[in-house]
Amino acid sequence: MTLWTVWDDGEIAGCGALKQLDADRCEIKSMRVADGFLGRGVGRAMLVHLLDQARSRGMRTIWLETGSSEPFTPALRLYESAGFARCGAFNGYVEDGFSVFMMRDI
Repeated sequence: MTLWTVWDDGEIAGCGALKQLDADRCEIKSMRVADGFLGRGVGRAMLVHLLDQARSRGMRTIWLETGSSEPFTPALRLYESAGFARCGAFNGYVEDGFSVFMMRDI
């Protein structure tokens, strides 16, 4: 797994991590924006970076699991706007009603 961070004037603004699942699939394991940086493009910038990193590593698809409750609505909108589509559970996850599973081709 590889973790990247975003900093703004000495303050951590966000982070994101990728995990390779197999020869051509990877998963966004974590993506978070600090509260003080919400709505400032940090999440989109990190997502673009993660997609670029996955592409440069030869991945063909990228997967993620996120929450399904209201606080996750902005994240779901971000992922959908970046071409992610909902899918079933993957890689050992279980459908539980609290998670949303998404993937997209790279």
